[in-house]
Amino acid sequence: MLAVWLESGGMELRDLPKPEPGPDEALVRVLMVGVCNTDLELMAGYYGFVGIPGHEFVGLVDRAPSRPDLVGHRVVAEINLGCGRCPRCLSGDSRHCPERKALGIKGAPGAMAEYVTVPAGNLRAVDQAISDRQAVFAEPLAAALEPAQQIHLTAGTKLLVLGDGKLGLLCALGLRHWVPGLVLAGRHKGKLDIAQAQGVATVQSDEPKLSAERFKVVVEATGSPQGLAQALALVRPEGVIIAKTTSREPSSLDLAKLVVDEITLLGSRCGDLGLALHFLQNRLVDPEPMIQAEFPLAQAKEAFAAAGKRGALKVLIKTS
Repeated sequence: MLAVWLESGGMELRDLPKPEPGPDEALVRVLMVGVCNTDLELMAGYYGFVGIPGHEFVGLVDRAPSRPDLVGHRVVAEINLGCGRCPRCLSGDSRHCPERKALGIKGAPGAMAEYVTVPAGNLRAVDQAISDRQAVFAEPLAAALEPAQQIHLTAGTKLLVLGDGKLGLLCALGLRHWVPGLVLAGRHKGKLDIAQAQGVATVQSDEPKLSAERFKVVVEATGSPQGLAQALALVRPEGVIIAKTTSREPSSLDLAKLVVDEITLLGSRCGDLGLALHFLQNRLVDPEPMIQAEFPLAQAKEAFAAAGKRGALKVLIKTS
């Protein structure tokens, strides 16, 4: 099978053997996969990753020894692969398993290939009302919705989403259903226009009126090591910063201000795929305006180059 291979700060296409599913796994024929910032970070050396990347995908189940009912169905997948034995896994929280692997990120081959194997229990069926181009957003949309599952948001919460990249846009588009008056701050008019078209209030992040504001909750999704410091400058005393950014570069933070102003700093990673699929099926979020380009798998290098350009939106790779 054709697959993207990352190693030593570069990428290439390789012809690899089609994987065989284990007893509790499914073999999935990948239909479409998204290139996200994490994939670009992996190519640059994040996690020391070597292998096949790709975790935002939709595919068709080809074989599933333990779940024959899944065969022929379109699916997306939970990306965290727990050990299945530790207290976290046994309590149903495999994403915090101390020995977890992550599909296409850490210790497990990803979906930038014609086929991928995934534990059958990680798969979620995709309703026919959801297109492939929408379904490929299920994993990042789940992450974008997670803050609403972590803290109590109300219609009156003064909430700022900081960053108009792909994740920031999804956070704003999703969280507005809990907080209709939230504000998205970013630097790119074209991206802010996408949010405005779906009912989100926006502001340029360098506008003086923004720096004069103080928000109860700031969702930091800039993708920048400086993002947390920016969020700290915009949150009010006793407020909450929700950190969505991951970066291979370290972040610096004024811990004195964090302590004196009694700020809560909350990490936020993956989310509930079922909730994301519900949002997509019921058209609560339309991610398709975020799609910038689509490439065949044979042009994966061009896809990565397009995704790596400053200000790029979502780039998709069609694998089948």
